[in-house]
Amino acid sequence: MITVVVTIALAFAGYVATYLNGLRMSQRQERLARLNGQLSDFYGPLFALTEANGRIFAAFGERNARPDGRSPFAHEMPPTEEELAEWRLWVKTVFLPNIQAMRDLVIKRADLLSEPEMPPILLQLCAHVSGYEITAARWEQGRYDEHQSVVPFPSEEIAAYARQGFAGLRSRGRTELDRRVSAVQT
Repeated sequence: MITVVVTIALAFAGYVATYLNGLRMSQRQERLARLNGQLSDFYGPLFALTEANGRIFAAFGERNARPDGRSPFAHEMPPTEEELAEWRLWVKTVFLPNIQAMRDLVIKRADLLSEPEMPPILLQLCAHVSGYEITAARWEQGRYDEHQSVVPFPSEEIAAYARQGFAGLRSRGRTELDRRVSAVQT
């Protein structure tokens, strides 16, 4: 009789251990899948867009700087009509599509944010894009009295947010993979 009870107890303990291990592995797999989704569907694209936008903006600045090296928008003399026309071209063809893509990521993939609430920097990005969309719409009507968004672009802050989010998730992903490999090996 004792042998039967011990056998049943060991079988039950084995079942519980297998169930708990499977549950733990499933939770780990879900965390890894979420991390992969955050990287591939939000932080990775946001990081790529902010880096590309920063680099192309720097190239625009170098190409269109005045003889003293400063931007026409950061100068005592206001921009010329030619400088403003060049700015409108770059905004409509390069900068606005880039920042709209950033905003669309924020709106469509907010479920992948690491934070429990929408970070203010992302809300400022969305407001900046809306401000530029109305400015560009005025340009389409031939109204050139405004050349910038009513909300400033948080370039350094958004780039830092994307860079830190991407790097942090990659690090967490590697740690999670290392745990998974060590759990499988044991």
